[in-house]
Amino acid sequence: MKKISAILVAVACFGSAAYAGTIAQPGDFYLISRDRYGFFVGSHKLFLDPHRGLKKVSYCDRDYFVRSHSVAWTEVESRRGHVVRIEYNFGRGWRPICEGPENQVTLADIGISMSADAVLETEEESSSRKSRLSTIGSMFQADGLEDSGSSFHTR
Repeated sequence: MKKISAILVAVACFGSAAYAGTIAQPGDFYLISRDRYGFFVGSHKLFLDPHRGLKKVSYCDRDYFVRSHSVAWTEVESRRGHVVRIEYNFGRGWRPICEGPENQVTLADIGISMSADAVLETEEESSSRKSRLSTIGSMFQADGLEDSGSSFHTR
């Protein structure tokens, strides 16, 4: 019971902070893919400030910082027949502000010679790091379990 309580407290304290960076906020810019009917298919965030692993690019005469996977993703989504745009979250919805980003920045422009499909198959540096919740969860694992992949019901 104490373990469950500790896990719930950890999730309550750290869970919302861990996901806050992935929830679109007013003022955010995203590469957004929509199908031929205009329905949302997927998105990748554009950053306004430099961070480790991001490349500086320019879409529609405005500078952003992107992950190489995002550039590859725009190429793949476009090839699938989806419309990719840069859209701005103005707080009550999304406003398209730049058309055809896949034609403005390519993988070659950011120094990558691999195909878009090959880039998407590689693991990103940021995804190989252990998340904060994974680290917290591992603290509650019982020591000495031979088969940590099995569930409680199969032990």
